[in-house]
Amino acid sequence: MKKPYAITLDVESSLANHTGSWRVERPQYVNLMPPCNNACPAGENIQNWLYIAEDGSYEAAWQALIQENPFPAIMGRVCYHPCQDVCSRAKLDEAVGINSVERFLGDLAIAKGWKIPAPEHASGFRVLIIGAGPTGLSAAYHLRRLGHDVTIRDAAKVAGGMMRFGIPKYRLPRNILNAEIARIQEMGVHFQLEHHVDNLQDAIDDGFDAVFLAVGAQIGKRAYIPACEAARILDAVSVLRDVEDGQAPLLGRRVVVYGGGNTAVDVARTAKRLGAEEAIIVYRRTREKAPADDGEIQEAIEEGVLMKWLATVKHAEEGTLKIEKMALDANGFPQPTGEFEELEADSLVLALGQEVDLSLLSNMTDLQIVDGTVQVDSRMMTGRAGIFAGGDMVPADRTVTTGVGHGKKAARNIDAWLRKGEFTKAETPEVIEYEKLNPWYYSDAPHAMRDRLEGARRATNFDEVVKGLDEETALYEARRCMSCGNCFECDNCFGVCPDNAVIKLGPGLGFEINLDYCKGCGICVTECPSGSIIMVPEKS
Repeated sequence: MKKPYAITLDVESSLANHTGSWRVERPQYVNLMPPCNNACPAGENIQNWLYIAEDGSYEAAWQALIQENPFPAIMGRVCYHPCQDVCSRAKLDEAVGINSVERFLGDLAIAKGWKIPAPEHASGFRVLIIGAGPTGLSAAYHLRRLGHDVTIRDAAKVAGGMMRFGIPKYRLPRNILNAEIARIQEMGVHFQLEHHVDNLQDAIDDGFDAVFLAVGAQIGKRAYIPACEAARILDAVSVLRDVEDGQAPLLGRRVVVYGGGNTAVDVARTAKRLGAEEAIIVYRRTREKAPADDGEIQEAIEEGVLMKWLATVKHAEEGTLKIEKMALDANGFPQPTGEFEELEADSLVLALGQEVDLSLLSNMTDLQIVDGTVQVDSRMMTGRAGIFAGGDMVPADRTVTTGVGHGKKAARNIDAWLRKGEFTKAETPEVIEYEKLNPWYYSDAPHAMRDRLEGARRATNFDEVVKGLDEETALYEARRCMSCGNCFECDNCFGVCPDNAVIKLGPGLGFEINLDYCKGCGICVTECPSGSIIMVPEKS
């Protein structure tokens, strides 16, 4: 008498009779889009470099990271990490400290002297970049890797743009900024500093094959505030630039900063470090509606910065400001109340946003400018062929991360245009949802916090506020990644398959399904921790 197929491997059993013919669905390995990757303005493959770092392969992880972003040490400090806001791990315990691990890899690369070699082959094309901020530097880096001869022109004495002149040293130490810029210069990018471009046509006539406009927003917006002649009113951008240049303005003992963005917070914190006894931020809306990063606001409060929400500056006298209280209407918008108070202030700093100096485009009639920004198409090309623009010059969020992403996107489109082709971005996979994961396999492992200096003490100097992770903690954070939507070769599918239909292809190669024997039971899908196996209808 023959044994049932399910309990024998003899001839004429399930293996011999190819039980795959029983299926109505089959498992399929997929690579889905992790939420963190999808949220990154710089387009980093975060899940990939975290996976590589998990076994201590730090240089390989760094190399994978800089395929998209040349500034991990910088971004690990100044990026507001939207990736962590959508991290699936947060629904289990706490988000992975992606930003912290990125900084660890960036700092390690600087300490170890890891380099990016110049390209082996020259394209023969010359590209001019105007602006040495994050957008221009990112474009230069990617264009150089593609083999182009790249020149950056900038009016400042040193490169960095608003990373240098808009972000204080306590957030971004200058040795870190300089090291990551130097790496780009070592690749063969030419820097022409103290070179103010006031006529774009003249620059084009220098024989460049393409031009990328990447001028940062370095002009502070002004607002009309009635004031007597003796009132001391400054703009935030100029204050931060003067501090960077070693010519800190005399702000006095009591400083009021008008605005609710990150620049306002940076100026208030800087004022405390320059010796102000009181630094007060006045903003017409609530803390929840302030555009500044809430973590930055909290750090400012810890350092003694005072916050005056729902308030506007109505008049400035010498040593005194007239403040009107606001109230939220039924729709949540602030409205004047007619209630006033006086606030002592030696100086008022306006932090109401920044604008780009577009004077270099004054003779370029074929470039369309709307609301102070240059209009570009999907390739980031302006109205004139061969002239591209990005970063603060185009309609977009004005952050370092966005600028870095724009530089990469522009570089790839410039490269395609020069070679008379068209850059086609790979199709974006479906973003995997938390419900598709199997979090049972992940034990609770809360986020490892980075150390911060004590608030009152750190406000006395420009030393870096947030400390980085050590190797042990960085490794722990990398291993907290759940590899959403991407196989990390945990062997679960291999171990649970009742038909031995899962075939291991070797380290780094993943698995495949022997469809002759897979019955389509779906156990592998149910037990996959990362949601990287799905069931699809059997082909008819």
